Amino acid sequence: MTDSFDLVRDLPSALRDRTAAWAYIRDFAATWRTPLAPGDGTPDAELTAVEANLGVRLPEALREAYALFGRRADLHSNMQTLLSPDEFYVDDRKEALVFREENQGVASWGVLLTDLDQADPPVRMRADLADKEAERWENWLAAFSTACIEIVLFEALQADEPVCDHGDFEDFDELERRFTRLPFPSYPEGEEGEAFYTAPGLLLCDAGGWLSVRARDEETLDRFRDDFPADWLTP
Repeated sequence: MTDSFDLVRDLPSALRDRTAAWAYIRDFAATWRTPLAPGDGTPDAELTAVEANLGVRLPEALREAYALFGRRADLHSNMQTLLSPDEFYVDDRKEALVFREENQGVASWGVLLTDLDQADPPVRMRADLADKEAERWENWLAAFSTACIEIVLFEALQADEPVCDHGDFEDFDELERRFTRLPFPSYPEGEEGEAFYTAPGLLLCDAGGWLSVRARDEETLDRFRDDFPADWLTP
């Protein structure tokens, strides 16, 4: 466990520099999940193979992220799915390289082909709409490394584990009073996104009134649920 890791204090530097972003993810895994090990990364040969198969060059940040935690599904695929390299594909309009999909197929995340030459390119999201002509690759987060932090934080809260729970919650003022909001993520102006909060032993995510919580242990989670009555999924 990395006792010196602080979710709030260490985040600003991780949003500015992708090397710091990988350190943030590594420390988060060690503190809140299971420490990363050498075998948790995707072998370089698999990443090189997908470049040859698709005729694209993967951004440095994508290669670094997959080399760090590409095989750790518990860090990136508890709800949505981070695709393995052999599952990457170019969308039907040949606009973006897709690397993540929503669990019910209603959205996908990718990097525009025109951005693949950037070391740490923006990530876009495309909703699956009934009107296919209305679908667009919309701005999501400004850097791939930033998106990886969001993915790891969000997916940690979605694990099917006794230290996690979810429920409808409406007292947002109480959240702001009693918890520290992480200075992240920075979604495009006018777009809604997850709001992350923390307190000793707790990580929370408010997704428009649907509150997810992860505790460091079951006792901490029980105390939280006693203090915050809600329609929790776990009785």
